[in-house]
Amino acid sequence: MITGASGLLGGNLAAELRERRVHVRAIRRRSTKTEHLADLDIEWVFGELDDPPSLEHAFRGADVVFHCAAAVGVSPTVTAALRRANVDGTAAVLRAVRKAGAGRLVHVSSVVAVGLTTNGQPCTEDAAWNFADHKLDDGYATTKHQAEQLVNAAARAEVDAVIVNPGFMVGPRDARPSSGRVIVDLVKGRIPIYPGGKNNFVDVRDVARGAIAAWERGRRGRRYILGGDNLTYRDFFARIARAGGVKPPRLPAPRFAALAAGLAGDAYQRLTGKDPVFGSVEARYAYTDRFQFSSARAEAELGYRRGSLDVAIRDALTWFRDHRMV
Repeated sequence: MITGASGLLGGNLAAELRERRVHVRAIRRRSTKTEHLADLDIEWVFGELDDPPSLEHAFRGADVVFHCAAAVGVSPTVTAALRRANVDGTAAVLRAVRKAGAGRLVHVSSVVAVGLTTNGQPCTEDAAWNFADHKLDDGYATTKHQAEQLVNAAARAEVDAVIVNPGFMVGPRDARPSSGRVIVDLVKGRIPIYPGGKNNFVDVRDVARGAIAAWERGRRGRRYILGGDNLTYRDFFARIARAGGVKPPRLPAPRFAALAAGLAGDAYQRLTGKDPVFGSVEARYAYTDRFQFSSARAEAELGYRRGSLDVAIRDALTWFRDHRMV
């Protein structure tokens, strides 16, 4: 059973499970677009995270529930929509798993629920959540952290739950696109500059396989970082440009200009109530070098392996071209 199967990870997870001949059931809203998954034999059922009977019906008989559904936003504060999807939605999934008698829950969190390095070394799962200390506790990071706390409490009680924390995922089947937007925009020449920070970039298919390994071999109540390469944005953008046959951004983005744009985005949100394209927290994310993570635990306990990021970028770009997005 998969929630959020229409998203980047959910779709690749469904593809990997079907490749292993696992029967896949997935929940969807009636408005959800699933054409990009038409090649996969998925049992679709209608339901909502805020509709408990639909969740219980969907989860009944499932050996495992992969909870991938989440709301992503750039709000500097916790909005009602983020809380409803990420915190209340996770609570609803936990209740439905119990009532439906489903098997293991694999909760898909994020590295933003782990911590930020304080000594220059990649963070492990034991790092304390310290995003507020560095003013990086936006609405998304805060609600993902809160959702993890709910899962941890349930795992200590009556739910067989495991948590996985992916990095910045890239790869095919990114229909929105979500994280792949940077690939599309850079190849189209919309990103002439690069920020000065770092991030952890990973092939979404490696994360899908890691989530399955967490189902099969993960320890109850434990979390596993499913990451890839810790790279500067300059390096990441150069790899995209090389795959797309375009020139990479040559100039660094002035930090003061990014911070000014972020403050303007915050003002836009306060005035309109809508998420900006870019806010002050995103500006700080773009320049931090604390966003580094280690997958050593997943490698040791789950047999997690990560492939080439260049292959992930290339395959994402091929998928975007095949779907006329580039």
